[in-house]
Amino acid sequence: MRKLLYIPIIHTDSDLGSIADAMNRRSVEICGEEQWEKHKGIVTLFWDKISDYFTKLDARDLEIYQDGLMADGELGRRIIEEGAKKGSRNYQIILDLIKRGAKIRKTEDIELLKKELHRILQLAQTDPDEVENSAAIQNRLDGERLMEERDRFVAKTINKTLKDPWKGVLFMGAFHNLLPHLADDIEVIEVKNSQNVKAYFKTLISGGDRNTFDQLSKYMISDV
Repeated sequence: MRKLLYIPIIHTDSDLGSIADAMNRRSVEICGEEQWEKHKGIVTLFWDKISDYFTKLDARDLEIYQDGLMADGELGRRIIEEGAKKGSRNYQIILDLIKRGAKIRKTEDIELLKKELHRILQLAQTDPDEVENSAAIQNRLDGERLMEERDRFVAKTINKTLKDPWKGVLFMGAFHNLLPHLADDIEVIEVKNSQNVKAYFKTLISGGDRNTFDQLSKYMISDV
């Protein structure tokens, strides 16, 4: 049976590139500056634990599938190296794995990624007081459809390219839901529980129960 290690990720500023400033401003408006800064600290510790896990893992015979990666080969490696230089913990981990024998796969469709970038920019520029207007609602619906398309594309890529006895590693945003689209002969091993990571972020942006948030925060920074 083919195996796939799944890491449900939360992006850092260095992952977001040109949209980082807009997303940060919007996040502060939603969460408050103090809570958002606390979140950034938690995400840093989250990536520390993920990094520790992969440092101990044999990287030979690993196929890497990465959220947003639309190339493999030399171009794909240059993209990873550039992201690592800019401080992306996600890409730094992948670069280390490549140096130790892992291979990257072209994971996503570039046209779908362009549509997603455009949608996110529109969302980041939406006035928080207008989140229920028709345009904002349509943006969310478009986002759900687009994410479904991306999930199906990524799952199809994994189904087609992950070869036994190679083991796959999937770094994908926590709110994606591509696991139901994977082939039945692929065993998924969640390095971090995707439902807990998702619940953490939902509690963060909704201003939910403080005790629940603290418990989920402890899970985020716990050893893998």
